[in-house]
Amino acid sequence: MPGLRLGEAAVDTSWTFAPGPILIALILGGLYVPRWLRVRRDDGAAAAPIWRLIVFLLGIVLLLVALVSPIDALAEQAFAMHMTQHVLLLDLVPICLMLGLTKVLLRPATRRLMALERAAGPLAHPVFAVCLYVGVMWFWHIPRFYDSALEHDSVHVLEHVMFLSAGLLYWWHLLSPIRSRMLKGIMGPVVYMLSTKLAVGVLGIGLTFTPDPLYDYYEQRPPIWGLTAGGDQELAGAIMALEQSIVMGIALAYLFIRALEQSEREQRRRERLEDLREAEAERTGV
Repeated sequence: MPGLRLGEAAVDTSWTFAPGPILIALILGGLYVPRWLRVRRDDGAAAAPIWRLIVFLLGIVLLLVALVSPIDALAEQAFAMHMTQHVLLLDLVPICLMLGLTKVLLRPATRRLMALERAAGPLAHPVFAVCLYVGVMWFWHIPRFYDSALEHDSVHVLEHVMFLSAGLLYWWHLLSPIRSRMLKGIMGPVVYMLSTKLAVGVLGIGLTFTPDPLYDYYEQRPPIWGLTAGGDQELAGAIMALEQSIVMGIALAYLFIRALEQSEREQRRRERLEDLREAEAERTGV
């Protein structure tokens, strides 16, 4: 296998070039880029800012980094790298994809999405997204299921699909241009975020401080980079807990700023309406 020798085992740093992620990346890019170009041409730069394109393409790149780059091969050799793969799929990829969207860019699909939301019923509620996000993360770190995912390719693919799906649904409620009716204001998003990140952060802390290795798969493999199975698990838990804290802090700051901007826009709208009423009253003499 390609790679270099570090620690006690040869490190496989090969690219996987899995067809599934590459196909998904091509579909996402093929749908988004032409739409962005069309909106920018017809509606102007304000409707399709360049930063939206950049961040959406970054989401596609991060998807390929997680599932095609050497990270995918390294995930089978080190728990810390598998955790890196998980946080990319659960948080960073969905965040970038959602930030790349605007109401104008989504306009052709808005009615279909709203109809789908109504048809989904309880499955479209933010509480379900929280439960799915937390449940997926905890479920796939139960030793039996974690080891099974690494031992069987089909189970591993299912794991990745569930992580990405849970992440997309979770961040859709927070960051999509079609705002969730249940998360309006400031406190709704804060509670939504805190309940999720704290529940997952606890898992990361538990992995970090558990005295014995939990996963037979990594115990049975020769260590890489000089990491023992216990040290690898501690590092993976720390990555999870730290990533959840950083993402939570940045997301809360972003949501707070967005709420302030929305409040200012609504205030300006009320002032314009009041000015129009006063002008109409003066014109009619009422």
